[in-house]
Amino acid sequence: MSETLKLTAGESVTIVAATSKSLEVEAIYRAAGKPPPGHWHPAQNEHFEVLEGGLHVRLGGTERELAAGDTLDVARMTVHQMWNPASTPARVRWITTPPGRTEQWFREIHELQVAGKTSRSGAPSPLAMGALLSEYSDVFRLAGPDFLLRPAVAGLGLVSRLTGNRPAHASGD
Repeated sequence: MSETLKLTAGESVTIVAATSKSLEVEAIYRAAGKPPPGHWHPAQNEHFEVLEGGLHVRLGGTERELAAGDTLDVARMTVHQMWNPASTPARVRWITTPPGRTEQWFREIHELQVAGKTSRSGAPSPLAMGALLSEYSDVFRLAGPDFLLRPAVAGLGLVSRLTGNRPAHASGD
């Protein structure tokens, strides 16, 4: 049975398979999307296959376009961004190995969508994102100087938790 989780107002992932070795999802990237923040994954590799439409990719400082049928592998610790600037949505097969807590990360973002803790663009609000970034540093990290980002994310995470914008599992829900 598949389950669809909203990541933003127009982007979602449908869980196809989840095992101890990998997480496979089918992602929908909305049309006219904007680049997400540059980020990297400390312990997971990602494999993408564009099924419909196309994606714009910034990978380690190099930009390229992916069209239907194209694949891309992103090694752990590689800074990347993916978005769909085209006028039609893109559908992408996305496999994360090992899965780590990636599925939980997606579920937390979905819960923020459901609870309405999002910005005007439909992304998690800065406070809610601060809690997620703090809680899931083993899954997702923003690109940039760690000596600046780590204390900033920790501070945002603390404020977020104190104001009720923390991940659901961390609040005892």
